[in-house]
Amino acid sequence: MLPTMTPTVPLRSRKAQIDRTATALFRARGFAATSMRELATELGLEAGSLYSHIKSKEEILHRVCFGLAEDFFTDFAVATADASTPVAEKLRQAIEGHVRVLTRDSAASAVFLHEWRHLSEPARTEFLSLRDRYEGSFRALIARGIAVGELHAPDTAFATLTLLASLNWLPSWYRPDGKLTPDEIAHRLAEQLLGGLLTNK
Repeated sequence: MLPTMTPTVPLRSRKAQIDRTATALFRARGFAATSMRELATELGLEAGSLYSHIKSKEEILHRVCFGLAEDFFTDFAVATADASTPVAEKLRQAIEGHVRVLTRDSAASAVFLHEWRHLSEPARTEFLSLRDRYEGSFRALIARGIAVGELHAPDTAFATLTLLASLNWLPSWYRPDGKLTPDEIAHRLAEQLLGGLLTNK
């Protein structure tokens, strides 16, 4: 159990601690099985005190899901911003950026990937729309690579889904104290996933 936070702790730090603790519980127990009382106990707070900081546990789930979605879009935009960069290299950088987002906080990534189903409307529909748009960005990038002869794939949609599914398995096995750094993992995954798409290997 975490120690009770003192009144001198800044509000922002307190909310960040609540988010971290809740995210860890959501990953370990699942969002539905985690109660506000359990969260308060883990934080060393009275339930009433917790409600003075957050309205509901879904508020935290919303921040996790939409916060990571923003990170994914930001990293993709950076990877593909330079018009002079070959498409295959943009795809490599986009893959590596996706891995970096996933490994920054593996608990948040696992919650993002599996617990979004518990978002209520209209947030759930908005989240799914963002997910589809992000997937579409990868699909368009692969299609462009095929069009200019840098990549090959008989089915662009299938190639995109396979690529993202392979990447999104990462939070289930990644450990911050593992042998490989996030950058090493990003490089190796990019090498393996691009291997089946490049026209010149």
